[in-house]
Parts: sequence; C-alpha cells; structure tokens
Amino acid sequence: MPLLLAVGPSCGSTSPDREPDLRILFIGNSLTYANDLPRMVSQLGRSDPSRHTVVSSVAYPDYSLEDHWARGDALAAIRDGPWDIVALQQGPSALPESRANLVEWATRLAAEIRGAGAMPAMYMVWPPLGRTGEWDAVTASYTEAAAATHALLLPAGEGLRAARTADPVLPLFETDSFHPAPMGSYEAALVIYAVAANVSPNGLSARAGGSAYPPGQVAVLEASAADAILRFPSP
Repeated sequence: MPLLLAVGPSCGSTSPDREPDLRILFIGNSLTYANDLPRMVSQLGRSDPSRHTVVSSVAYPDYSLEDHWARGDALAAIRDGPWDIVALQQGPSALPESRANLVEWATRLAAEIRGAGAMPAMYMVWPPLGRTGEWDAVTASYTEAAAATHALLLPAGEGLRAARTADPVLPLFETDSFHPAPMGSYEAALVIYAVAANVSPNGLSARAGGSAYPPGQVAVLEASAADAILRFPSP
C-alpha cells in the first residue's frame, strides 16, 4: 500500500474568517486504508464550515508500529507536517506480549510526534469476530497505550462493538469477519472525527451533508460512536 497523499479541500493558509485546518496523519495497516478511512474522516469534516479537515496516511498491509519505525516512511511523514493529530494503529494486540509491543512503539512514535508539534492518538481496533472473547483485551491494550503516551484515545473498536450489539444485522464487516465493510469504516470515522474535532457524533452525518446509509442505520452508528466515546474517554 503506497503512502497516501494529503486529502482535503485546501492545504494552504486560511483566510482571516476561517479557523485553522484540522490536519490528521494516520499511521497503520489495512484497518486504516480499507475503504479509505482517512478520506471518510475528511468528508465528515465538512460538518464544520469554519475550517477544512486535511488528512494523509502511511499504511501498509500487516504492519505494526515497530514495522513503521523500521521502514522510516512514517517518521518522515511525521516530520514533514505540520499535523495537529497523528493517529497510530496496528493489529488487535490482545496478547500480553503484543500489548507490550504496542505500548513500546507507540511511546517511541509519540515522542517523535510531540517533537514535531502534534498530538499522538491511538486508533483502537477490534479482534476478528471468531475471537470476540478477546475484545476486552484489545480495548485494554489500546487504552493502556493511550495512557502511557498521554495520547488521545479513538475508541473505534468499541464503537463497532456497540453498533453490532445494537443492530446485529448491520453490515459492519467483510466476509473475512475482520476487515471493516464500508459501514464499519464509517463507524470508525465517526468516532475518530468526533474525538479529533471535539464534537458530538450525534447528527454529524447530516451536518456533513448526509451519508450513503438509511437514517435509521445512521442513528445507530452515531449513537454507538457517542456511547464508545463516553465510556472510553481520552486519558
């Protein structure tokens, strides 16, 4: 997966009557680039006419944060900012050794992110549906990493769990029962944008110009995002 270029209506300076752009860099793997999640976040930024939301991404298949550190593209992108938020994501990291790895490399990257003048954020993911018993452990791993790095917590995985509980027939996942379907990525985007912009996800889709989904489903997605953000606030 190549480095994605910045997406947004404008990457330049703002006019005096506009707020500064909200600039978000994503560093992750297929759970980031599936369905172009960063672009969904940018599109939700249309809900705020006072500023643009500009996004970019460094994402490769099956990559961990350690892999990103070794490759160097992510570090270069961090330093090439400026960014307001840099969202970090790897696999579920449910096992104790995987959690330790997540915390270690999130800590290293967070130091680079802060050195570049941005805020680190942990994009919480989810387990494969065949291992839903690990969901609490995945949530705990990302929550611990956010606490260790004093980062924003983006509880997308808990948003998906809440939406799946509220309406089990929602098409949130692909046939591999792990990667998000477009609706699943949209749920993650609702969580991520709401936390990044410090706004409520309720009514966010309408404020952004609407979505591809029926109003009843959108209401479930937005309520589930709000529930996840309420239960798993940033440290």
